[in-house]
Amino acid sequence: MKGPHGEDLPGAVLFACSQNAIRSPMAEAIMKHLYGRVVFVDSCGVRTTDPDPFMVATMDEIGIDLSSHVPKTFDDLEDTNYDLVISLSPEAQHKAVDLTRTMAVEIEYWPTMDPSLASGNREQRMEAYRQVRDALFEKIRARFGAKALPRV
Repeated sequence: MKGPHGEDLPGAVLFACSQNAIRSPMAEAIMKHLYGRVVFVDSCGVRTTDPDPFMVATMDEIGIDLSSHVPKTFDDLEDTNYDLVISLSPEAQHKAVDLTRTMAVEIEYWPTMDPSLASGNREQRMEAYRQVRDALFEKIRARFGAKALPRV
């Protein structure tokens, strides 16, 4: 599949992390923002918890609303026909390998810090979330083509 600027893109991408509350929803939303017109994008976790309010606030800073994100697990996926699964935590990597044992799907592991482990005051914690958001943004642009839509 070709992107808006001729870049090769997978037809369907799944981002996975431990709880589908911070990293994978961020990556899903960024990928949808950049390539959502041409790529199906989803996210899940090994288990779920409520969406992280710092994640919601951090994404809101760049104009992406995740206030209604509903976390889901690998078992909640309606379809598993992905061309690419990108895991963002070791736990998700193991689950992705198990899920795709009998499937022709590419798997990539992008080790991504869990910003919920950051300590300090609100601004220091927000900075940790911003670092993860910005790193995911750049990694996605680098992997799928820097000529995607400009960052908001």
